[in-house]
Amino acid sequence: MRLGPDTRASLLLYASFAAAILLAIMPMPAWAEDFRPDWVGLVLIYWCIATPQRVGVGSGWLLGLILDILYGHALLGLHALTKATVAYIAMRLHLQLRMFPRWQQALAVAILLFVSQLIVLWVRGAVGRAPQGIGYWTPAIVGLVLWPFVFAALRNLRRRGDIR
Repeated sequence: MRLGPDTRASLLLYASFAAAILLAIMPMPAWAEDFRPDWVGLVLIYWCIATPQRVGVGSGWLLGLILDILYGHALLGLHALTKATVAYIAMRLHLQLRMFPRWQQALAVAILLFVSQLIVLWVRGAVGRAPQGIGYWTPAIVGLVLWPFVFAALRNLRRRGDIR
């Protein structure tokens, strides 16, 4: 059975999101847990910049809801809110972000990841469950460092899969 180009592109998008979710829930040693990047956020930002007509706020909300369910947080919808917000901002700025050199893109992505974490901090603080310590902010810094590699890998996938 041969897949059409649109079906194949959709399957590759879903596969990239599934890989990001698996990386997000994969067990890590306790000492490395603070350094886990926001894989879903990075992949979502890339696809919102590269193909805003395919991936957007609804995709971000759905991915965040999946993360909420997998993490088992009592605040159902928290990650859905943050991912939808990040997707909205990335979509609004996608033309500008495309024109930036990679290092400026990495800074913009880090800011988007900081915004995501700030929303989580704000909501958790409002219900009395604010995370403690500077380690809370390290995933955004790790995302800044990993962005050029994530960008290159997903751009290669987009080109090979003819995702438009």
